[in-house]
Amino acid sequence: MLGILVHGDNHFIVRGPLPTPARVQQLIRHWSIININCTTPPELEKWRISTKEFRENLEWAVCCEGSRNMQPAVVQLLEELRTRGVTIHHASEIWQGEE
Repeated sequence: MLGILVHGDNHFIVRGPLPTPARVQQLIRHWSIININCTTPPELEKWRISTKEFRENLEWAVCCEGSRNMQPAVVQLLEELRTRGVTIHHASEIWQGEE
């Protein structure tokens, strides 16, 4: 599966299942801080950042509040996803994500 994880003005295109709110927080912490020679914790190994993908292939989206507003291009992408019928989840909500 392919999705987008948005955190304020930052975003990640992610390969993996829809994460639960708890996993969203862990992924954001893990990917937002640069750690040289850092290994991915076992509970986060289902997800990886992807750099070359087609927006048409995005199947899930999660937004999490950050200290800055979303970039206009990300807002537009989320609107396109919503129009296609993709649910835009918010990390403060409870939903059925895979672990």
